[in-house]
Amino acid sequence: MSVTEVNRKPIQVLHFADAHIDIANYGRFDPQTALPVRVMDFLHALDQIIEAAVDENVDLVIFAGDAYKDRNPQPTFQREWGQRLMRLSQAGIPTLLLVGNHDVSPAAGRAHTLQEFSTLDVPHIHVADRIKLWTPDELGLPVQIISVPWVSRSKLMTREEAAGMSLDELLIAMEERVTKAILDATNAADPALPLILTAHASVQGAAYGSERGVMLGHELILGGRIIADQRLDYVALGHIHKHQSLRPKGSHPPVVYPGSIERIDFGEARERKGFVLAEISKGSTSWQFAPLQTRRFLDIPVDTPDAATFMQDILAQLPKPEDVSGAVCRLRLTYPGDWEPLLDEKSITNHFEQAFSLQIQKHRLSERRARLGDTVAVESLTPLQLLETYWRGTGLDSEEIDTMQALAKEILSERQE
Repeated sequence: MSVTEVNRKPIQVLHFADAHIDIANYGRFDPQTALPVRVMDFLHALDQIIEAAVDENVDLVIFAGDAYKDRNPQPTFQREWGQRLMRLSQAGIPTLLLVGNHDVSPAAGRAHTLQEFSTLDVPHIHVADRIKLWTPDELGLPVQIISVPWVSRSKLMTREEAAGMSLDELLIAMEERVTKAILDATNAADPALPLILTAHASVQGAAYGSERGVMLGHELILGGRIIADQRLDYVALGHIHKHQSLRPKGSHPPVVYPGSIERIDFGEARERKGFVLAEISKGSTSWQFAPLQTRRFLDIPVDTPDAATFMQDILAQLPKPEDVSGAVCRLRLTYPGDWEPLLDEKSITNHFEQAFSLQIQKHRLSERRARLGDTVAVESLTPLQLLETYWRGTGLDSEEIDTMQALAKEILSERQE
């Protein structure tokens, strides 16, 4: 009996993305494993996901790209990733691994970081490194998946085809080709079976996190029309670290970024981290976000209004020592540069002794405020001159001022037009 003839109950899917397990930008090394403690945090999050897949006895796992932060991961990190994926294989859970932008080398002909699973033909592990319609017979389940890994120009176009094109023209040409490939796969799918689209890409309308690692205007962005195709039953996305649903509640198909599995930096300090559990049937899908236990990031701004009580003001605004226990902390101080001798960093460090790590970010002002009236008549200054005076008063250096002035000039010109 073929998989398409199996009783068509809903497909239980676990969807996660952006593991980046080799990121270690804070903290220290663990003496027992010799791994950075932050890497162990990422592995702990991955362990929770694997445990959930096994405990919930899901039918399918979709990983939507970016296993590592580096296209050339160290063998130790590959071992840790492989050990956890092998648990899914041994449990007999079909798992689709989508290749993300951090998984591929820019050099033509180089293997990607997930290549070993297809090279060794690991049971139940499927590596999606091209746009393709995966059939029920390949997956061993009554479901179909259209895979869209990270799309680079070299994968889609020859040098001859790209010659003479501007960046905008290249991106338009790439989007047209990817759109056609997705539509062709959708048209070829069995309309009686659930159809999932998984893509490692930016999608029109998505909200980017402040530390997103992608450049607007320099990468392919999938259009909303493609992902809203009613023939799809779930769209499993990766690449953007902020968890979000891109369609109103109750819309079909759901279009979901699960987000990264751990916080990368303070740009993600307030973001929830987790994975998605979905129940997928033809024409009907329900899903829920499952939060992970992750290390806390605390971003603490402090106001310092008075030189006479400078350190007292700082210490009075700090969280209790027990409230920062185990957290990655950043203390943001803004004060005039001539108050620097008043700063007692040792007292601050002692207060954060129980924290996992502490970063003191100092923004030293050249003056407490920009005193425009001291040197010129404000009424005689142009908007650009006023802005330049303000930037200098806030302590920006010459290069930063030039950048801000160029942006301001462009905005003012548009307003005048």
